[in-house]
Amino acid sequence: MKLGKLEKIDLRKQWKKEDTDFTPWLAREENIELLSETIGIELEVQRQEENVGPFRADILCLDTANNHYVLIENQLEKTDHTHLGQLITYAAGLDAVTIIWISQKFTEEHRAALDWLNRITDDTFNFFGMEIELYKIGESLSAPMFNLISKPNDWAKSVRKSASSQNLTDTKLLQQEYWQGLKDFLNENGSRIRMQKPQPQHWTNIAIGKSDFNLSASVSTRDNTLSIWLNITGQNAKDNFDKLLEIAKDQSLNEIDSSLQWLRMDDKKQSAIILTTNGEMTKKNQWENQFQWFKKNLETFTNFFKPILKKM
Repeated sequence: MKLGKLEKIDLRKQWKKEDTDFTPWLAREENIELLSETIGIELEVQRQEENVGPFRADILCLDTANNHYVLIENQLEKTDHTHLGQLITYAAGLDAVTIIWISQKFTEEHRAALDWLNRITDDTFNFFGMEIELYKIGESLSAPMFNLISKPNDWAKSVRKSASSQNLTDTKLLQQEYWQGLKDFLNENGSRIRMQKPQPQHWTNIAIGKSDFNLSASVSTRDNTLSIWLNITGQNAKDNFDKLLEIAKDQSLNEIDSSLQWLRMDDKKQSAIILTTNGEMTKKNQWENQFQWFKKNLETFTNFFKPILKKM
């Protein structure tokens, strides 16, 4: 069998300038999805060249799981102190933010600086360092590759947060363990579902690729149920619910589950579409079966609703 030779391409041959060439390329949907897959966060581009204090972030996105800001700073050269200073300025100007620094090459000192920032900040701040490379085989088109150089230590941050909370009940601690177990189960079984960091609460959020919409998995120890919610929020929640109801309800009852509840919830700001089943979260010997139910139905929700939401 004859194989081709992988050839590394100079970034400047593909993108002459960061602001007029690379940034618009990265902001396109198919390319931001590639970055999303690498870091495990569903991103939705909001604006390019966004002002943050005295500086301008290259791309402003939303993490669609929680509507927190994600700022992307691009550098087609080796990392430098100027860009590191800008990243810290961005973090200082926002209450909760994820920052992604993309560069041709990370120096060891700048990688260590991002690792340090991830250690000393709580889980409302996250710093990613990414190197980008281009490759081709023969006369093929150039293909980008993102390499993760630095990332948040989610486990360490969640442990630190729990340790600082003096009043966590046994139930809260069990909830956090449950969501960590579900996250591990999804990862180990090849699921593309992206959960948020496990927290000591009865729900966890999952991105679905559209701001003002997100999935959540929920457990109730009061009535021993498991549920999946498609939450519809924001100023246009009721209008968006009505549109979705008209175009997708009948099909959803056939393709997801006939027991699916479509709740406009006129007395609340949000609306929701909910699937519920029986399950006792407190019984660890049942967790694997519960995790299988969540995996199957979270993937079904995502595969059904995500293409529809992208067109809305």
